[in-house]
Amino acid sequence: MNSEDQLRLENAIKDKLIIRKEVLKLKSKKNLDDVFRTEHDLAFKKRDCLACANCCKTTSPIFRDTDVKRIAKHMRIKESQFIASYLKMDDENDLVLKTAPCTFLSDDNTCSIYEYRPLACREYPHTNRKNMHQILALTAVNTQICPAVAQIVEKLCPTK
Repeated sequence: MNSEDQLRLENAIKDKLIIRKEVLKLKSKKNLDDVFRTEHDLAFKKRDCLACANCCKTTSPIFRDTDVKRIAKHMRIKESQFIASYLKMDDENDLVLKTAPCTFLSDDNTCSIYEYRPLACREYPHTNRKNMHQILALTAVNTQICPAVAQIVEKLCPTK
């Protein structure tokens, strides 16, 4: 991760309460999905996620039943074995990885199960989706994980 992105994440962690408050104010913004999508496209135009992979190093996606089935089949193991070996139930009763960084993260920041990865990984950081108003709190948290999200929020909440 470059020093600019590192600083961006450090600031997001330091200012997390202010960021949350400002991001939640976006709920009433007109064309919120379009605004986020535009900033998402700009933020990721020149960004190489493999240079960072902070999401894979620090957090776990939620594994849905279909994710477990797909990955277990790819790995040629039983779903119950996949769950027992790699996953745990979190406080919200979601299946997540037992460890961080992600077990499937390679030394070069590539994903060893990329084509089979969970939906949550496929959609991360969720800043180009519909109904952004529903996940603004998550977006605020993601500013502490993904420098691209922090950059997007900096653009959308300049008073922060």
